[in-house]
Amino acid sequence: MSRALIIYNPQAGRFSVKPFLRFAVRALERAQWQVGMLPTRSGEHATALARQAAEEGFTAVFACGGDGTIGQVAAGLVGSSTALGILPAGTANVLALEFGLPVFSWSRWWALGRSARLQARAPIRAVDVGLCNDHPFLMWAGMGLDALTVHALEPRIRVEKFFSIPEYAMTTIWKAAQWSGVNLRLWTDDNAIEGRFMLAVANNIRHYMGGLAVLSPEAYLDDGLIDLWLFRGRTLADAFRQAYDLWRGRHVNSDQARRIPFHRLRVEADSPFLVQTDGEPRPATQHAFLMVRSRSLWMLVPPKGRDLLLNKI
Repeated sequence: MSRALIIYNPQAGRFSVKPFLRFAVRALERAQWQVGMLPTRSGEHATALARQAAEEGFTAVFACGGDGTIGQVAAGLVGSSTALGILPAGTANVLALEFGLPVFSWSRWWALGRSARLQARAPIRAVDVGLCNDHPFLMWAGMGLDALTVHALEPRIRVEKFFSIPEYAMTTIWKAAQWSGVNLRLWTDDNAIEGRFMLAVANNIRHYMGGLAVLSPEAYLDDGLIDLWLFRGRTLADAFRQAYDLWRGRHVNSDQARRIPFHRLRVEADSPFLVQTDGEPRPATQHAFLMVRSRSLWMLVPPKGRDLLLNKI
């Protein structure tokens, strides 16, 4: 019998998810899974629980929370034979959007059970994971304006999450009004770039900006590459223009945005800059080294998620 551990973030989302986890447990048990559950106390605790589950030979660990929780659990499973499953129940659930999984809310109390059913018999596929200064990330590593916003917002208390979209927008606007970019020197596999950028983001999936924009329309989770996107700009007006172009998909052909796929990336600056990975704040640094660990994480891939894979077999 397959064994699953559900690691859930009791602080995720706008409502407590714990009373509704029984629907996910029931769905997995009906598919002949043996299921356990554990709450997290912190991001580091989530990673440690996932790593322990992998050492104990669990077939899969289901991360229940938002994108941050998913990234933290994934970090504990990298390089193991235990697969990652997703039970989306957070404020931002961008990876769930790409995988076609319904997100838990008070009006969608059934969503956890539905997500579990979609993955209970799903194929397990190997996907890429990024490393940013030794921090694994599954979705993004951002340097610049998005990191400023994440550091200003996280961690949030539950009542703030009812206003997450306007709060995120207003915080970004406030930071952009005070932000004139950062001078970066970057070296990828075949490129050396230097300039002043409003945002530099390494993107392993397709969506960005809370799922409102498709940043990398041709990204795949198992191609051994991550996209580096560089956005120029110094003013609030530049930030609005870049956000609008992202929302409309016009950044792909903009002369103010540049995409560089990479296996390895080194970033340097004359002064410290902030970093975020999978929506979680990381320490300021003057040096960042990013690399791809190709096909180093196993994932349960529901039907819609197959579109994100080059290797569909």
